[in-house]
Amino acid sequence: MASNKPIKAAVLGASGYTGADMIRLAALHPAIKLVALIAKGHAGQSLAQVFPHLASLDAPALVSSDHVDWSKVDVAFCGLPHGTAHSEIAKLPKRIKVIDMSADFRLRDPHLYADWYGGEHGAPELLKGAVYGLTEHYRDKIKGARLVACPGCYPTAVLLALLPLTKAKLIAREDIIIDAKSGVSGAGRTLKQNILFSEAGEGLSPYGIGNHRHVPEIEQELGLAAGAPVTVSFTPHLAPMARGELCTSYVRLAENATAGDLRAALAKAYAQSPFVRVVGEAVIPATQHVRGSNFCHIGVFADRLKGRAIVVSAIDNLVKGSAGQALQNFNLMHGFEETTGLEQLPLFP
Repeated sequence: MASNKPIKAAVLGASGYTGADMIRLAALHPAIKLVALIAKGHAGQSLAQVFPHLASLDAPALVSSDHVDWSKVDVAFCGLPHGTAHSEIAKLPKRIKVIDMSADFRLRDPHLYADWYGGEHGAPELLKGAVYGLTEHYRDKIKGARLVACPGCYPTAVLLALLPLTKAKLIAREDIIIDAKSGVSGAGRTLKQNILFSEAGEGLSPYGIGNHRHVPEIEQELGLAAGAPVTVSFTPHLAPMARGELCTSYVRLAENATAGDLRAALAKAYAQSPFVRVVGEAVIPATQHVRGSNFCHIGVFADRLKGRAIVVSAIDNLVKGSAGQALQNFNLMHGFEETTGLEQLPLFP
């Protein structure tokens, strides 16, 4: 049952793009009261100084974590960079529920984390109890969780499209090729040369070729669904847009399976999922159809190559790929309708 009392929330990493969208969404949730906005590098500044588009909100000033009265916090949304979240989360009182949007608790194997993120995990004892926060596939576990690890934006788009197909054994598990494209906000708000306007604008470039950190996360979840190891070829690209994510997955069909079977399986899997829409046969998912929303659009197409199909999924990387999914998980953890605070329709154009 949802509580009638305001749920007091803190946002760690409040000065990043993910933090900004988390504040934007949480501020309109009827049960959330923002009591702490944490951003060490901007401590002492008002929210309006850091994000003028949020100036109308009655929000606390940004502070460092050691200036927060954690006894007055019920839930923490964590938007800290990868590699720093686990140490900060480990310091929080155990009664505080945590919804983490970094990669620090997504991988179930701490050794795998060390291999891909270049350092030992700082809170392996918490890792054991973390629930993977892909809402549509882990609802029951999320409801009773203390720590939820929201998926990365790429894995969200890929897994929503491929998990039901892998579980139903409609596609081969050793022949999956994923071509993914993300808006520049996916790289974070820290200054980097490759995301400068003059470098990222009017161009398209791949990165992390053959070794992107989201690969083990995708393979982990697909392997669990398949009951056997799954390997994927995954290449992300930086697209000249602020937000949005488009993943095109090329799959080999299981014997006698058709693209129609894939579409039917997806429609059945998400029949009770308000934010996942399997589009019609003639509709092609596009980032501009989900911009600013918590929706995921999925389309299935027969390939001209016999025995193959193409599955396309589109999300907003900062909403369904991060802050929106975090709020969706918050709703499950606190007994609210899954859609609460997330009813806004996509922005177009």
